[in-house]
Amino acid sequence: MLVKIYEENPNEREILKVVEILRGGGVIIYPTDTIYGVGCDITQAKAVERVARIKNVEVEKSNFSFICSDLGHLSTYAKPLPNHIFKLIKRCLPGPFTFILDANNNVPKYFKGKKKTIGIRVPDNSIILEIVKELGNPILSASVKDDDEIIEYTTDPELIHEKFGDLVDLVIDGGYGGNIPSTVVDCTDDYPEITRQGKGQVEI
Repeated sequence: MLVKIYEENPNEREILKVVEILRGGGVIIYPTDTIYGVGCDITQAKAVERVARIKNVEVEKSNFSFICSDLGHLSTYAKPLPNHIFKLIKRCLPGPFTFILDANNNVPKYFKGKKKTIGIRVPDNSIILEIVKELGNPILSASVKDDDEIIEYTTDPELIHEKFGDLVDLVIDGGYGGNIPSTVVDCTDDYPEITRQGKGQVEI
């Protein structure tokens, strides 16, 4: 199923439909402020496994991150942050960044494995933020990759639907996506470090 939702004024009825699918253990493909993502409600273990299969990885070895609607989720899933780290995150979000933080015990066990960290995103995209807000839980975030050796990410939602439509319950057409991923900032040490330079620009 391909559903058109406009970023400037997301249709509430369509948002509620998407949330219903997520609450029922569905998997969706959605727009962000960078590339299109594939994900599900993080509390739905079977849906998380489906995403892992689509990405061809094991859940506990994956680098999935959580899409949150605001910074309120930081204290829910991450250990307390030093003031300078919190200020950095606050300065950058919403925006095209993934922050790697020390996970606390609220992170579902199936994500942790041997890892003790979690990636947190608050994209500057009203469609996915409204969905997460309505859902009440973060959504799993994994990038939609392309098999093409030159084009790493697919930007056209109709092509994404053509390719992945049978593997997911819904593809949201939120307009053309980007092809540069988020900037990853590791904040598990006293000194934050950019481990992947992507779309987001920040002085650390």
